[in-house]
Amino acid sequence: MKDTQTSAKGYDGFTDEERGAMKERAKELKSSTRRSPRAAKADAESEVLAKIAEMPEADRVLAERIHAIVKAAAPALSPKLWYGMPAYAKDGKVVCFFQSAQKFKTRYATLGFSDLAHLDEGAMWPTAYALTVLTAADEERIGALVEKAVS
Repeated sequence: MKDTQTSAKGYDGFTDEERGAMKERAKELKSSTRRSPRAAKADAESEVLAKIAEMPEADRVLAERIHAIVKAAAPALSPKLWYGMPAYAKDGKVVCFFQSAQKFKTRYATLGFSDLAHLDEGAMWPTAYALTVLTAADEERIGALVEKAVS
């Protein structure tokens, strides 16, 4: 019997990038259970900044700006890694996250919001935004979205 998960032909399961993200998430969960809450918060921000520093320049520039905007707009959110990407959590639960274009080989980075974000607007609203560059107006809008998300 042929193992379809390792066969390159005909398998529509997880990509190498998705499997890598899941492994990173498992590692994040394992390391978070070993730290005290105070140490975890300091380590988490350092880990986020280190992950941002590893990104290719285009993604790094966006991630650095998103990090600064989120910290300014919602100081109550704590930076943390989530599937190997920068994320920002309230009471340990992710509210918003940045996904680099390079990570999943897409043409744009993404700023996403979880279902915990208070962005509800009628019966339909966006929960993710494609990012290629950030203008001053974009940064202002992101700040407002983050503030609304945690309100």
